[in-house]
Amino acid sequence: MTRGNQRELARNKNMKKQADCGKGKRRDDGLSAAARKQRDSEIMQQKQKAAREKKEPPQPQ
Repeated sequence: MTRGNQRELARNKNMKKQADCGKGKRRDDGLSAAARKQRDSEIMQQKQKAAREKKEPPQPQ
């Protein structure tokens, strides 16, 4: 056999690559699409509110 252990090394490299690909993906949280959309909407509204408050200091009353 002329390839030696190249095939085994390629398998290991591919397995590692496949494992790394899955790390960034969002895991299934068990929510329906509508529930996920609602949750994400609330989170974005909170972030926007925080950004606005940071950008504009509160005005004295």
